[in-house]
Amino acid sequence: MKLSPRDAPSYFARPDPGRVGLLIFGGDAMRVALRRQEVIAALIGPQGEEEMRLSRMSGAELRKDPAMLLDAVKAQGFFPGPRVAFVEDAGEVVAKIVTDALADWQDGDAQIIVTAGALKAGSKLRKLFESHKNAYAAAIYDDPPSRAEIESVVAKAGLKDVPGEAMRDLTALSRELDPGDFRQTIEKLALYMRSSEEPVTSADIMACAPASAEADLDDVLHIVAEARPGEIGPMMKRLRAQGVQAVGLCMAATRHFRTLYAAASDPGGAAQGIGRVRPPVYGPRRDRMQRQAQNWGAARLEQALGLLTDTDLTLRSAGRTAPDMALVERTLIRLAMLAGRSG
Repeated sequence: MKLSPRDAPSYFARPDPGRVGLLIFGGDAMRVALRRQEVIAALIGPQGEEEMRLSRMSGAELRKDPAMLLDAVKAQGFFPGPRVAFVEDAGEVVAKIVTDALADWQDGDAQIIVTAGALKAGSKLRKLFESHKNAYAAAIYDDPPSRAEIESVVAKAGLKDVPGEAMRDLTALSRELDPGDFRQTIEKLALYMRSSEEPVTSADIMACAPASAEADLDDVLHIVAEARPGEIGPMMKRLRAQGVQAVGLCMAATRHFRTLYAAASDPGGAAQGIGRVRPPVYGPRRDRMQRQAQNWGAARLEQALGLLTDTDLTLRSAGRTAPDMALVERTLIRLAMLAGRSG
């Protein structure tokens, strides 16, 4: 049977021990692994692996020794409790082996948990679980986590006092990080807040969030928006050394100034506008960009976007003689000087 994306999270948290098995598949190996860990932990408990109630095998190992899976399904351990036979990185070549194991399964046998990469609709392995009356197949997509999933991660980490603004910041953070990094950040935040009786704040989240890989890129954009042209040259040298491309830098600058323009042109003012932009901006960065939007004003931000559009077109045109990064650097300096005149 198919597990729909809507029903899958609740099943992963509370799987049915009476099912024959579960197939979890998807293109993002980290997302699949996190779901598999959650399901297995819910089935056998925190001591299950220590009590040898979990049998692990890879698809490659199973292909070499086809009897391995059925042996694990039927084996009776020394410790009582539910058991799991886990097949990792399964492929079409083991579909027949898994089919036989599902057919021989009886009450009291280990539940069969299988993970795989992206599987087409015609996949034998996928069809096996989707058509089985007592097994499930769950596709894992690259969609950002839902509010319910984020709240579940927060609750499991032991964070209790997370007000609305902090939850919005965590939601924004979940869209910037991969699932594993996001969970680690939440666990770090829970440790950070353990000795505090105060609610979680945006500053707490920023203190625990991993440093952005684009930190230097953000820095140069803030320098430009805050009218500090003298600092642009050293930052450009650093970006060149990191292999940042001119077109990418121009696109990042355009996104930054579009966000400022959206905030500045909001009928409720920049303070309300910055809270409505998408993707959302959180924490101290939000306050910083709000000030930038207020200082620039919508009219000058429209001029800035015009300069960036012209630069982007020049970068993509043939026949130019100036180096790409020099063109972008010149535009950034002009923007910083424009910002200096905007007050």
